[in-house]
Amino acid sequence: MPGAATRLASTAALMLALAIGVSGCGTDRMTTGSIARMPSSSLAAMSTTQVHDASVTFGRTYARNPNDKAIAMRYATLLQMDGDASQSLAVVRKLAIAYPKDREVLSAYGKALAANGQFEPALDAVRRAQTPEYPDWRLMSAEGAILDQLGQKDEARQRYRKALELKPNEPSVLSNLGMSYLLDGDLRTAEIYMRDAAKQAGADSRVRQNLALVVGLQGRFAEAEKIAVQELPAAQAEANIAYLRAMLSQQNAWNQIKAQDKKKATN
Repeated sequence: MPGAATRLASTAALMLALAIGVSGCGTDRMTTGSIARMPSSSLAAMSTTQVHDASVTFGRTYARNPNDKAIAMRYATLLQMDGDASQSLAVVRKLAIAYPKDREVLSAYGKALAANGQFEPALDAVRRAQTPEYPDWRLMSAEGAILDQLGQKDEARQRYRKALELKPNEPSVLSNLGMSYLLDGDLRTAEIYMRDAAKQAGADSRVRQNLALVVGLQGRFAEAEKIAVQELPAAQAEANIAYLRAMLSQQNAWNQIKAQDKKKATN
């Protein structure tokens, strides 16, 4: 039977590991509306309500310009942040038809497929987006995240380390590497990588949320809450604490199930 930490992380890790898709759009040149011009760092700091409101508002912009790459990419990101992974996939799939050779679009398509649990097609899309002569660290990290979901942890970690060779000390990759160990139930090693990620310039709330999760899973709840609210607006801090408590509550439930399983095995 998998460890309780493994089962907990498997439900949350994909969203966290593929969250680099938000930052991957940060260099896009947006031309329509204030939301379109909003940097990815601002998106990461949004509360749940703000993300939902932005997705509704930006959806109207997308409806007027469905084939505009920059608008579609940002709309897909907002939809995924709002928990609508299926609609996000539909937007990116339509974009992939319009831009069949665009590596950024293929990358986003792969991440959207993975967010919907379609891991094999996701892996194919991300690998097709990669070019050996000009390897992209974001694609390497995304490939690693998908491989982790497929249970291929050794290959996943190779991709993360290759991504770090291309982009040393990148917090999103370090956090993904830490999540790989969390998925494997190795909380201490996971914490080492996540702490390294959190101290890097450019580390955002998603990186700190990963660190808070792994600290909380080790029973250090007060420390985990302190990390979860660090340098965040009140609304986002509250959302992070709610998420953390929900995950740790789920962990306690799984621990009870695990204890019951052990009891049955000894009877």
